[in-house]
Amino acid sequence: MIGKGILIVLDAVGIGGAPDAKNFDDQGADTLGNIRKACVKGEANLKRFGKLRIPHLAKLGIFASHALANNHYSENNNYFCSKKASFACATEVSKGKDTPTGHWELAGTPLQWDWKYFENKSHSFPDKQISLIISKFALSGILGNCHSSGTEIIKKFGNEHILSLKPIFYTSRDSVVQIACHEKYFGLEKLYQLCQFSAEVFHSLKVGRVIARPFLGSQVNNFYRTKNRKDYTLPPSNKTLCDLVLENNRSCHAIGKISDIFSHRGISTSISGLSDDNLFNEMIKVIKKAKDGDLIFANFVEFDSLYGHRRDVAGFASALEKFDLKIEKLLNVINSNDFLIITADHGNDPTFRGTDHTRERVPVLMVGDYAKKGNNGKILFSDVGTTMAEFLRLKGKLEGKNIFKI
Repeated sequence: MIGKGILIVLDAVGIGGAPDAKNFDDQGADTLGNIRKACVKGEANLKRFGKLRIPHLAKLGIFASHALANNHYSENNNYFCSKKASFACATEVSKGKDTPTGHWELAGTPLQWDWKYFENKSHSFPDKQISLIISKFALSGILGNCHSSGTEIIKKFGNEHILSLKPIFYTSRDSVVQIACHEKYFGLEKLYQLCQFSAEVFHSLKVGRVIARPFLGSQVNNFYRTKNRKDYTLPPSNKTLCDLVLENNRSCHAIGKISDIFSHRGISTSISGLSDDNLFNEMIKVIKKAKDGDLIFANFVEFDSLYGHRRDVAGFASALEKFDLKIEKLLNVINSNDFLIITADHGNDPTFRGTDHTRERVPVLMVGDYAKKGNNGKILFSDVGTTMAEFLRLKGKLEGKNIFKI
């Protein structure tokens, strides 16, 4: 009997070991491993204490997956894995290490092109595209036009933005244009319109995302980003797992950023704009109401946005421990006919240099009768989507292999 498919992405929870990390200047990046080491050393004792405690994830095989990814796995070691679960580690083949690239490949569609990146740290964006945007919205100019973290740039330009109403444009090492505007003074709907048009301008250059970054506050010391972020993503080049679900007259329920990541394609229902805690509770409700054969596809972004990019080791460790406490609740609402996969889309090692994503393998933790078939091993990101598609008995083909048939 077929049950529900649940695919959960812990955004940025990489496990090191990427064979091509050198190509991204990410040698030594290992999000889970380095957080674990920092906890042992007492370097993450802020609002938490001691070793990293994630017993439920451990039982699902996250530490075994980490060992496998880093080539020191041994069946003789006791990783405390449950016999009701199966694990693997996945390697990305696409050239990007960003959120859309990782999710698309997990959903069975590796990236078919090279993203456009903005290499210049200052004056990052081409004049031609910026001029089109300025003209369209009768702006007096833009602020920023550089590489920056989102929190720092609103501190730097927030006051000037309020006075001039010039939007703040910034980017990073990802293929992204981010636009920050004050919700009250500039207006949220105007920001969305600005981002939608900017997406049309920049997507033609193969820029992956334009992101609306609204903020509130009255002065530099109390500016803060709101939950009204909105992503305008270039659509995947080929069919994804989400597309197949709808083509087979099933429902794909998106939790968190999923709908934005897939450019709203292949999505039946969507819940977003909430904290990870609230999204988890909403996901549980959706799982309970969903029909057998449906897909519940969730992204929990705060590991990445609140702790990885901000290089907050203690915060990242605490977020992992809090998520671990919720897993028992999740396992209690699924049955043996359902198939649960917990994975990640890239790394963001908070102990690593810089503030950007890191090239890493990711864990693949599986629960359900379908998962009991075993096959612990090294797989590709695209194998995750294909395995879920075959569990759901979807007609249609994705790139990748069913890992239980390799």
